[in-house]
Amino acid sequence: MTDSQAAPAAVKILIAGGFGVGKTTLVGSVSEVAPLRTEEYLTRASIGVDFLDGVDAKDTTTVALDFGRITINPELVVYLFGTPGQERFWFMWNDLVNGALGGVVIADTRRLESSFASIDFFESRQIPFVVAINCFDGVNTRTPEEIRAALDLDPQVPLLIGDVRTRPFGRDVLLALVDHLINQPALV
Repeated sequence: MTDSQAAPAAVKILIAGGFGVGKTTLVGSVSEVAPLRTEEYLTRASIGVDFLDGVDAKDTTTVALDFGRITINPELVVYLFGTPGQERFWFMWNDLVNGALGGVVIADTRRLESSFASIDFFESRQIPFVVAINCFDGVNTRTPEEIRAALDLDPQVPLLIGDVRTRPFGRDVLLALVDHLINQPALV
C-alpha cells in the first residue's frame, strides 16, 4: 500500500447536551454527508419520563446516536457522534466517547440545567470540551458571564453563542474545539 492509498487519519468528536438542545441539528448543519439520525417519535410512554418544558413543540427524539462526517483533506477526516439527550440513554455515552478527542456541549439558556450532566461527563473523564449556546428563535437573554457562572464553567472552557442551524456557527464551534485541544497542556 502506498501513502496515497493509506486510509485517512480519523478524529472523533462527541456532540452532547440535554434533550432537545440541538445536537442532531448541529451534526446535520456541518456534516458533508447526509447525517445518520436515529430519531423516533415521542409516544405516550414518554409522558412523565421526558420533560418537554421549554421544548413543547418537540415530537421526536434521538434514541441512539447521530453521525456525520467532515473531510478536512485526503489525510484527515472528522467524525461527529451526537449523543442521545434523555437520561434513560445516557449509558450509551460511555461507548460513544471511546476514542473521542474532544466534545461539544450544546446548551439552551431556557434550560441550562439540562447541560449539567454533559459538562460533568466531560470533566470527569478529563476530555476537553467547548460549550455552544444555541439561541432558539435567535434570542439569547443572558450574557456570556451569566451563562458561564450558571454552568460553573472553568475560565479556560470556550463558550460560543449562536444558532446551531447555521453551518458557519457549527464550523466556528468545531474550530474553537480544535483551538482548545491545541492549547491543552501535554499529558505526561
